[in-house]
Amino acid sequence: MEYLDFELPIKELEEQLDKCVALGNETNVDVSDTCKKLNKRLEQVKKDIYENLTPWQRVQVSRHIDRPYALDYINALCGNTFIELHGDRTVGDDKAMIGGLGKIGDQSYMFIGQQKGNNTKSRQYRNFGMPNPEGYRKALRLMKSAEKFNLPVVTFIDTPGAYPGIEAEERGQGEAIARNLLEMSRLQVPIIVFIIGEGASGGALGIGVGDKVFMLENTWYSVISPESCSSILWRTWEYKERAADALKLTAKDMKANGLIDEIIPEPLGGAHRNREAVFESVKKAIEDTYKKLSKLSVEKLIEKRMEKYTSYGVYK
Repeated sequence: MEYLDFELPIKELEEQLDKCVALGNETNVDVSDTCKKLNKRLEQVKKDIYENLTPWQRVQVSRHIDRPYALDYINALCGNTFIELHGDRTVGDDKAMIGGLGKIGDQSYMFIGQQKGNNTKSRQYRNFGMPNPEGYRKALRLMKSAEKFNLPVVTFIDTPGAYPGIEAEERGQGEAIARNLLEMSRLQVPIIVFIIGEGASGGALGIGVGDKVFMLENTWYSVISPESCSSILWRTWEYKERAADALKLTAKDMKANGLIDEIIPEPLGGAHRNREAVFESVKKAIEDTYKKLSKLSVEKLIEKRMEKYTSYGVYK
């Protein structure tokens, strides 16, 4: 288990508890009282830390190396029913954007998500979760297929942003994201969106227009990352914590501003501490939401979606 800087007191207590249990097993000495006290102290320290996380600390939790990624959710939800689909039929297959068909129970869904890697080789293979234009065009192709066969769309957002390279701009990165915003706003099937990690900039919005938008508790959603914001305003990354506070990027902030619909609680310590519990919460959210959205006519579905997004912001 990897520990973040602010989690070091937890690491210390967990190591002490492990040693206490090991000592009892090796020597047959009754250390149950000591273990109980350590466990009680550990739970209290966890509660004190995780219930008072700063925005920057939540950003760190959202990037935790052990945190489940899009394919983890899809495989947990669908089992062996998931069939991955590839390519945008124009340039190639973007490995940072994954998608395909899968079933939850008897209902089929089109799943689309941004995929990161959990080691150096897989991170490079997935381009660190930063899609190119062909990734967004692949996502749109899959959404249009879902529309054709009347299948609901579920998207998982987890990206530090769309790939900012020159070649991506040459292939029309901005146009690809803008096209997705337009087409998703009028797609004739339900769209359910989950922010499961980082939700940065247009890279997130490119698959983020939905009838219902959920954020996991320790995720963030913003026009820019705290580090990039700090580098623009102060010409250094040193003020990233201050930027995270100012950006109002946490799930609680986004809910308060009416920019998302619901927050999905995470186990104490983050989604990586109890993956099964998070997968079950997401599954329930998908099933409950689709049950409600499937009762709406196509016209009403699109009307409510358009009302949702045109109501954002303050203007005359």
